[in-house]
Amino acid sequence: MRSRRTVAERRRRSGLEIRLERVDLHRAGRAILRGIEWRLRPGERWVICGENGAGKTQLLKLCAGAVWPDPASAQGLQYSKSGQPIDPIEALAEIAYVGPERQDRYERYGWNFTALEIVGTGLTRSDIPQGPPSSRAERAAREILRSFGIASLAARRFLTLSYGERRLVLVARAVAMQPKILLLDETLGGLDARNRARMARWFARGSWQIPSWVLTTHRREEIPPVATHLLELDAGVVRAAGPITSLRRETLPSVAKATRTARNRGPVLVALRAADVYLDYHHVLHEVALEVRRGDCWVVHGANGAGKSTLLRTLYGDHSVALGGAIERRGIRPGVPLAAFRQWCALVAPHLQSDPPHGETVLESIVSGLRRTIGLDGAPRADESRRARAAARALDLEQCLRRPLRELSYGQVRRVLFARAFVTRPRLLLLDEPFGGVDLATRAALRTRIDRYVAGGGTVVMSSHHTDEWPDRVNLELELQRGCVRYRGAARSGTR
Repeated sequence: MRSRRTVAERRRRSGLEIRLERVDLHRAGRAILRGIEWRLRPGERWVICGENGAGKTQLLKLCAGAVWPDPASAQGLQYSKSGQPIDPIEALAEIAYVGPERQDRYERYGWNFTALEIVGTGLTRSDIPQGPPSSRAERAAREILRSFGIASLAARRFLTLSYGERRLVLVARAVAMQPKILLLDETLGGLDARNRARMARWFARGSWQIPSWVLTTHRREEIPPVATHLLELDAGVVRAAGPITSLRRETLPSVAKATRTARNRGPVLVALRAADVYLDYHHVLHEVALEVRRGDCWVVHGANGAGKSTLLRTLYGDHSVALGGAIERRGIRPGVPLAAFRQWCALVAPHLQSDPPHGETVLESIVSGLRRTIGLDGAPRADESRRARAAARALDLEQCLRRPLRELSYGQVRRVLFARAFVTRPRLLLLDEPFGGVDLATRAALRTRIDRYVAGGGTVVMSSHHTDEWPDRVNLELELQRGCVRYRGAARSGTR
């Protein structure tokens, strides 16, 4: 039997090479990438870092063929195999890309296939299942799920999975395609400690099957030890590139841990009483009891699939509580519409940026927060525009107001969602993994904004996997485990 090293060497020799020579990329007249000089050789494993808007995602999309260079520099993007140039169409068939947009696509189209079926679409290189899989294909799909440590999810429907579980399933799907190059855009964002460990094991033991891979990240601790090279982008320009041993990992600085603040609590704004919540007949939350009072700053944490997103969206009113339990909202009595609650409650969540209306600008998106709608049914009024511009100014978005939302980076859109929430001047702010895909500077700025909001009397319920993301004014903590409350009370120092 051939050794793993022999197989890996054979795959490396037959791998695909990408070369970029002075490549430029403009979108809507704006320079995204400028004079990019970069070479990805078979066997190399790159980490790409840089702030939001630096061009990381667009560089991966350029390699994957989702966008194309400016015509004047198009000849600078070249693919080759075994030293011989190959046609881009042939090359792109050997590249797999996994990013937040791919994940959002399943939500947008309601593709609620099982995890096993989705991995099977990687084997057939199709978006949706092409009929029942053969026994051989099913065995292969199960083995790939097993290699990521998520075989237990095989029969679960995709849209019932947590954000992190969905991400692992899509990486497994990409691996099933047996690509020569695997492009992973912020793949480790939104994963809990257990799933980060699963990905770490795959990088260490399983990624040898892929000749080359590229990972974007904002966190130093997410750099896999097996990575070989590091590329730093700054405003669309390559600032540094080379072997990771010769570059400073401090390019990705860490954040200081938050302190905890105790304070008096005000009246109840929203409460869950013995709440059970079902999604697609799957029992997600089990008899959850929670009181959120004015001035509270809660952090909700737990493993992927614990029910954090479901809890927040239940508080907001997207999901209902089953008979036998109850949800109570201040001022909302029978006959009072839920819209009255949403006049003083705002939500920031990944699903809100999955499918913005076509052509919607940053200004229009922020104004839609004032109207509590997705998209606008009419042009912004003068008073709405004034408030939207003020919210954008507070989050350093003024220069983006006229830009279409689809042209922004994932992290930049997250800042727009914060502006969309704060423009409503909410009493209660619900934040679902709010710092996913944002860089260090943006994380620090948003944490400061949240702390100021709480200091001014606002109330926050926020989910997070990282204690360095907790606002300084966090005073309460809820830990979920498989939909049940494991801990509820004062925030504990050093919680993971």
